[in-house]
Formats: sequence, structure tokens, C-alpha cells
Amino acid sequence: MRFATVAAAVCLSLLATLRAQSTDVPGTAAGAPTTVVAGTPGAASPASDAAAKHAKRTACLKDAKARKLVGADKTAFLKTCIAAP
Repeated sequence: MRFATVAAAVCLSLLATLRAQSTDVPGTAAGAPTTVVAGTPGAASPASDAAAKHAKRTACLKDAKARKLVGADKTAFLKTCIAAP
């Protein structure tokens, strides 16, 4: 029982320390990844590009489920939906 209490205390203190370090960066939320974008100004960062693709895919999958598509019909729909701008 004592070991569990000590282990929990150590984990909580480490968590608090890591959380405090992540909030030291100005302009970021706690736990949010910081992204440094090199290259041309106005270019989308790789993280936001991946997030946009994920959001698009999730929306297309939801739409396919709402339409009750399965098999080849679902695959064809997803290809056209994800490729659309």
C-alpha cells in the first residue's frame, strides 16, 4: 500500500512538472504541440495539413455511414469525397 501511494505521488508530481513546462511557451495552449514552419510565408504547416485531411476523411466516413454505403460503393464514394476540394 505504501508503494502505491509513493508511486502515485511521484507520477502526479512529474505530470505537474511536465504540464508547467508545456505552458511556458507563449502563445500555445497547455499540451498543444508547437510547430515551427520553415519556408514560404503563408504556407500551411504539415500538422494543420494532416489535421485537415483527417477532418475531411472523418466527415466523408460519417456521410458514407449516413448513406448506408458498403463495399465497393463505399470505397468509390470515399475516393471521390476525399479527393473533392
